Amino acid sequence: MTAEQTSATDTGRAGPSDPRWVVVSSLLLALVGLAVSAYLTYEHYSASTTLACPENSAINCVKVTSSSYAELLGVPVALLGLLFYLGVTALCLPTAWRASSPWVGRIRLLAAASGVVFVLYLVWAELFRIDAICLWCTVVHVITEALFAVVVLAAALVPMEPLEPARD
Repeated sequence: MTAEQTSATDTGRAGPSDPRWVVVSSLLLALVGLAVSAYLTYEHYSASTTLACPENSAINCVKVTSSSYAELLGVPVALLGLLFYLGVTALCLPTAWRASSPWVGRIRLLAAASGVVFVLYLVWAELFRIDAICLWCTVVHVITEALFAVVVLAAALVPMEPLEPARD
């Protein structure tokens, strides 16, 4: 076994470690998503209309956040976003990126992909059902898409270790 193979085995990764920019950018995106989601959750539960968003026909945060699409099965979408970003933040911590389990990278990728799917649903609801856009929601949507791009790029740059070791 070569030194490079030994090092890859010790770290639980199939190749070299993730580039530093991947770890830093994913964590920063997750933290900003967490902060904006926390703000939207606070606004939801305080029944406040201080979303600092213009109210016109196309941009109207209050219309979006008080619509029937602002809840899913009785759970506020803002709270779902907060919970999502709590989990994603944990998955984007440097220790999670260095985790020896191949499951962590797969869970991070699955979480990011599910976030994008949910964002597509929410954008569809804003554009075609509510007829208004929430700028705060759009910030979360863009962050979710950017985070997905970073996680997918990381997976492409550093192949994931197989879930089960190859048998000889």
